[in-house]
Amino acid sequence: MRTSSTIRTRGTVKRTTRVAAALAAGALALSLTACGADEDNGSGDSDDEGGGKQPGASVTLPKLDGESLEVAAVWTGTEQENFKKVLAEFEKRTGAKVTFVPAQDPIINFLGSKIAGGAPPDVAMLPQPGAIKQAVDKGWAKPLGAEATKELGENYSQGWQDIGKVGGKTYGVYYKAANKSLIWYNAQVFENAGAAEPKTWDELLNTAQMVYDSGVTPFSVGGADGWTLTDWFENVYLSQAGPEKYDQLAQHEIKWTDPSVKEALTTLAEIWGKDDYVAGGASGALQTEFPASVTQTFTGGDQPKAGMVYEGDFVQVNIGETKAKVGTDAKVFPFPAVGDTAPVVSGGDAAVVFKDSKAAQALATWLASPDAAEIQAKLGGFLSPNKSVDASVYPNDVQKKIAEALVAAGDDFRFDMSDQAPQAFGGTPGKGEWKVLQDFLKNPKDVAGAQAKLEADAAAAYGG
Repeated sequence: MRTSSTIRTRGTVKRTTRVAAALAAGALALSLTACGADEDNGSGDSDDEGGGKQPGASVTLPKLDGESLEVAAVWTGTEQENFKKVLAEFEKRTGAKVTFVPAQDPIINFLGSKIAGGAPPDVAMLPQPGAIKQAVDKGWAKPLGAEATKELGENYSQGWQDIGKVGGKTYGVYYKAANKSLIWYNAQVFENAGAAEPKTWDELLNTAQMVYDSGVTPFSVGGADGWTLTDWFENVYLSQAGPEKYDQLAQHEIKWTDPSVKEALTTLAEIWGKDDYVAGGASGALQTEFPASVTQTFTGGDQPKAGMVYEGDFVQVNIGETKAKVGTDAKVFPFPAVGDTAPVVSGGDAAVVFKDSKAAQALATWLASPDAAEIQAKLGGFLSPNKSVDASVYPNDVQKKIAEALVAAGDDFRFDMSDQAPQAFGGTPGKGEWKVLQDFLKNPKDVAGAQAKLEADAAAAYGG
């Protein structure tokens, strides 16, 4: 089990009001029409043999003709297809053959089965720092080599480098990041309701009432995926309790029975506890997966199933599956301030090497380069913490400003709390925080019961 001290080594990243203001400004490009995604992946020329530093490239890669690699990730749909284009460019530059292996949550369990069967992937994309720590503790993960570490040092702030470290050694390349403090809304619904973008929680509740009075359910909640509910909680808790308490709860230095948790759950119940405010009521939300929670907000003309949906910048991928255009039909505002300042929560996915080969290390080096990130950034629904990525490659001004603000924040951010926890508590479907918050969505009056169960599960996962 992970101890508080090991969490603390990753908990050096800080959040300030300055960063909240910067990220909020980045999210407020609300009247801008999305530009079409550029189909050119901007990869630069490459020769048939592969290897070396290609013309226009920023990174040198070895020649890997005849080498085969497997990369495992939980990504599906458009996100998976876009990532495969990044892998295809690696193949083109090196001559290696890369196969994408679809994984299931929790990915640590999936990887355990693969390793037990003698067939681990060469590289896996891990969505939680806690999962990286577990992979290291089990002896599965391999430290990054000199070239990948050098690429990280050149392209990432110290905070993003530190999140990928365990015991002082670097294991993870945070290829993909997320701003998880955004609420997206159907512009036509807001116009019909006469609603404005709220800046505080009380204003959000007033906006929700206006949307409801106009004949549209205010919120779509993807409750079938427990991680969306942890994100709701973290934003409320960070803004209301403050960054110091947030760090303490993330490290389990205070218990989930703390009064600050009671206050946050009680605040959440102001939305979750009103069936008329959640599309399909609690039972409907618990049967709605995240992608559907987005698409049902931006389909149905003047009568969508909901007017707003909470989640990160990656919502744009799912909006892209509808006819709605980001910046005109689909707009966004920062998660409102519940306390003194608005919350800013980040998440991310890290590439971790499981087979210490020349090819695997080369892939990690590639994913730490701006060349790789820019390919996927052009396709939308993707945010890179790589400070060397040219912001102009993002497909619309909303995404561009969010990306610029994330990079400008440097080390000043808070990482997703559940992703810092042991995966048994913070990252497993049907268990731990995911399951308790699903139960709380079903019965938001039982604040004390939810706190007691959260603490019992956290104590077991953290080892006391």
